[in-house]
This record gives sequence, structure tokens and C-alpha cells, in this order.
Amino acid sequence: MGLLDGKVAIVTGAGRGVGRGEALELAAQGAKVVVNDLGGSHTGEGADKTPADEVVGIIQERGGEAVANYDDVSSWGGAENLINSARDAFGALDIVVNNAGILRDQSIVKMTEEEFDSVINVHLKGTFNTTHFAGIYWQTESKEGRKRNAAIVNTVSSAGLQGNRGQANYGAAKAGIAALTTITALEMGRFGVRANAIAPGGATRMVVAAMPSLKLVEADQAGEEFDRLNPGNSAPMVAWLASDEALHVTGQVFRAVGDSITHYIPWTLGTDVTTPKGPRKWDPAEIGDIVNAQIFRCRPGGLNLGG
Repeated sequence: MGLLDGKVAIVTGAGRGVGRGEALELAAQGAKVVVNDLGGSHTGEGADKTPADEVVGIIQERGGEAVANYDDVSSWGGAENLINSARDAFGALDIVVNNAGILRDQSIVKMTEEEFDSVINVHLKGTFNTTHFAGIYWQTESKEGRKRNAAIVNTVSSAGLQGNRGQANYGAAKAGIAALTTITALEMGRFGVRANAIAPGGATRMVVAAMPSLKLVEADQAGEEFDRLNPGNSAPMVAWLASDEALHVTGQVFRAVGDSITHYIPWTLGTDVTTPKGPRKWDPAEIGDIVNAQIFRCRPGGLNLGG
């Protein structure tokens, strides 16, 4: 018995890296899987059916059920077709794992409009697109008395939640996905849908492109010793979040890297300061001393703690 027996799942960007590991793990836990991958390069060029077909082949060889899908999730019509493909192949849909992504790193002053837009389109818009069409399906199911214990698991990154030089497009997309996850949880809960996100890790094509000193590791590549850089390490957390064992978990973001799972604490309000001598509009000239003293805990004039 697997955690996902009887479930139908879609995993985007499932031909390689983190998505490949997720598709294989979900299938191992009993889910029927739609393996979605356009098959482009890590920067988004080209298309190739081979990666998705290979993952489907592995799942089937291991006794699971899977079909390939090659739609581009950054396309409105492509995302709609992807959701429909799960229903056509397996008669239902319970899980959507949004993992598809590309990299086009560049500093803010050198980044082109196309480099920014292309990354936002695949990551953020692609995640929204699949969420939109899956949400319509689950809303309809709920209204017709067939509410499903549905789950969305999105992919974020420390580049968006903590920042990283040279990745304004990627980081902005990932931060946006974290916000989209929270909003999806708020809106879709009444239809039986939970939404969470993970920040995975591992030596994927995208990571190796950014850090050439690393060696590429395939998610299904198993060695005798535990490999912290295997991108398949985050997949068990995805499987658990998608399962009915996590029905109480929604609107959350986790870091899942190697053998470690960490709960992200979202934006929270810190120290509050108010105008001295009662409620009134602030005078800009008085803000500095009060903010420095009560928020930054430094002397008037700034963070220079000298004499």
C-alpha cells in the first residue's frame, strides 16, 4: 500500500531533475502520473519528447501507470490541455505538482526584457495556468457533490525567499509562486484543495549551469551511499504533502534538501513604532532617530556605532 494509491497526479517539468524524482516517487507511492515535459534546454530553447517518455518508461517498468504530455505550461491552452490529459487518461485528477522551470541568469542592469519575461512565464505564469484549470475542475467536482481531497505542490527557491545575485527574474518568479501558494490555499480550501510549496535542492541541470563545479546527478541515480545532491531527495516530502496524511497542512512552504526538511516562516510583522506624543502624521525628520533606536537598535544618525 502506498500513500497515494488511487490518486491521479500531474508533475510538470518531470523529464529531468527534481520533477523526474517527484514523478518516480509519486508513482512508487501508487499514483497514476501524467509526466509533463516540453523537453527544452535549461534556458528554454527547443523541444524533445525523449525526457518525458523515458520517465514514463521507468514508471511502467516498475509496475506503475503513467502517460507522457509535452505541452508548454506557460501557454494558456497548453496548461488547459495538460489538465484535460489527466482526465482523458485516468478519468480524474487529484494532485498537481508544479515544477517546470528555466534559467536565464543576468544582473538587473544587463537583463533583457525577453530574459525576464521568459523566466516569469514558465515559472510563475505556468504555475498559475495549471492551478487555474485544475481549480476549475476541482470546483466543478465539489459543486456536483464529488469533492476530492486535492493537493497542489508548488516549487519555490531560496533565490526568491532569501534572494540571490543575478537571478532577479527567477527570484521574483519564485517569490511570486510562494504568494500564489498562500492565495490558492485561501481560495480553494472550500473545494477540498490544499496548496503548499517546497524549495528543493540537488545537482540538476539548472543548478550545475549556475555552479559548474558540481556534477550532474539524475534523480533516479542510486548509489551505495546517501548523496545529498540527488534532486530526488525532495520527492518524499512532495508525496507526503500530496497525500491524505497531510490534510491539515495548507498554505505552507518548506525547504526540502538532502536529508533535511525545514519550515519557512513567511513575512511577519516585526517591531512597531508610532508617532511620539499621540496619534498624528509623521514628520519625516523625526523618523530616522526613532527607527534607528527602536528597530535597528543603533544610535541616532545610523548604524555607525563608533564614539
